Amino acid sequence: MTGSPLVPEYWRSQGVEQVLIDEASIARRVRELGLQLSVELGRDQDVVLIAVLTGAIVFAADLMRAIPTRVAISMVSVSSYGASTTSQGAVLASTLPHNLAGKHVIIVDEVLDSGGTLRLLRAELGRLGVASLRACVLLRKQREPALSTPCEMVGFDIPDVFVVGYGLDFNDEFRNMPFVGVLGPEGIEAGSIR
Repeated sequence: MTGSPLVPEYWRSQGVEQVLIDEASIARRVRELGLQLSVELGRDQDVVLIAVLTGAIVFAADLMRAIPTRVAISMVSVSSYGASTTSQGAVLASTLPHNLAGKHVIIVDEVLDSGGTLRLLRAELGRLGVASLRACVLLRKQREPALSTPCEMVGFDIPDVFVVGYGLDFNDEFRNMPFVGVLGPEGIEAGSIR
């Protein structure tokens, strides 16, 4: 992570208090993760990214482009936050792809917080006869449930704060913000009453 650049005026007016990870740092780290995956898996493997909707779509799209080999992508919906700032427990909200037997599967999620989503998906995907199963998250919060959840690849370790941007949302907003920022109490309050 870099120092804390100034929050652009518009985002500051929406309650974003701090730029936690800037756009350039995200792009650099995503490229590193893509290259790491291609080295670990090799170029002649059947690789499938399973992106957790909706928060991981931005990260998954950039990560997929950073892997210099053939990659398939599937989406899965897991509900855990709703309009809250804390996880309410992970629940599978869509069906899993059924053509994963013998493939190298990478669960791609935006933030590792409670660990519920990764534990749920590892259990479900592990039953499908995959060749290997890895998890890759953009962010891991420095809190016990996140730190004790197995995850092979982590973009950034962050403090236990509520973050938005680069696909992460609050009440379905802020996903389009190109950096990861800390949403303060005013932004949370304003988003909660919309």
